[in-house]
Amino acid sequence: MPDVPAHITGTVWKIEVSPGQEIDEGDTVVILESMKMEMPVEAEDPGTVKEIRVEEGQSVQEGDVLVVLE
Repeated sequence: MPDVPAHITGTVWKIEVSPGQEIDEGDTVVILESMKMEMPVEAEDPGTVKEIRVEEGQSVQEGDVLVVLE
């Protein structure tokens, strides 16, 4: 099952998906805010959102898993 990790250290600004949602490769799943810039995090694989491991406003480190797909 592919994980969607944070590609930068920042704050979760907006979660764009919900559990059970079907997504395609390249779909934005989360938007991170870092240094006053919004950085979309895109899925590298298609799938169904199994789990969202972050909340809006939460700080994340590069490599932290944001969303789990199945």
